[in-house]
Amino acid sequence: MYAVIFKAKTGAQDAQYSETVALMRDLAFAHYNCQDFIAVTEGQQEIAISYWLSEQDIKDWHKDSQHAVAQKLGREKWYTSYIVEVVEIKRRYQFGDA
Repeated sequence: MYAVIFKAKTGAQDAQYSETVALMRDLAFAHYNCQDFIAVTEGQQEIAISYWLSEQDIKDWHKDSQHAVAQKLGREKWYTSYIVEVVEIKRRYQFGDA
């Protein structure tokens, strides 16, 4: 399993941002085998972590034409900077229904 960690400093976020986030989340689950997607914003700091079955799923999602449009809008309107990290999960522990 793999995770994508997206860390960003936010700019001006509008209604189009919220709609685009929902669309990207739905796209990831429906077409690219995303297993989970969690995002938190605190002040101007945003972090999103998504979980994927394969690195190829991540690459395919990254190349999706709708995702490309969202990335362009993110750079132009919604974020002042961001970092994306793709990591392989080596171990996983769980307690309860987390």
